[in-house]
Amino acid sequence: MAEANWYVVHTYSGYENKVKANIEKTIINRHLEEEILEVRVPMQDSVEVKNGTKKTVSKKMFPGYVLINMVMNDDTWYVVRNTRGVTGFVGPGSKPVPLTEAEMKPLGIRSENVSVDFGEGDMIVVVAGVWKDTVGLVRRMDFGKQTATINVEMFGRETPVEIDFAEVRKMN
Repeated sequence: MAEANWYVVHTYSGYENKVKANIEKTIINRHLEEEILEVRVPMQDSVEVKNGTKKTVSKKMFPGYVLINMVMNDDTWYVVRNTRGVTGFVGPGSKPVPLTEAEMKPLGIRSENVSVDFGEGDMIVVVAGVWKDTVGLVRRMDFGKQTATINVEMFGRETPVEIDFAEVRKMN
């Protein structure tokens, strides 16, 4: 079987979630679970200040675009390309170009999985990066982004810090 890659699909602006839902429905109806693995609308949290109050809102990172992890073949291309709201794949002409590892990293998407021997509530030590030699208690694990959130003492108060799985190890 061919390898699955991440592709970018251009949609009508404002139709990203509808396109995602339609593709997911088509995956189930046509039994393409093995070929179209995941559909994402990348979101990021931002803080807005209105009338003096701060409010955290989720915004689309790329309005008008949807990311799809799929095995590219004639059938999957046809299904995605002919979904209502899709204007086409990103790439020259009609040839979709998969995202590279470097392009996926800032989106929090990683293709290789790192197995870890620690979990929430475990004490870990950071072995690389800016927080090297910092010890902290794991508060949260994000396997999609492959990061652990630990609390670090800064300026006399606890501050949550997100660290790569590859940069930490469990304390004995």
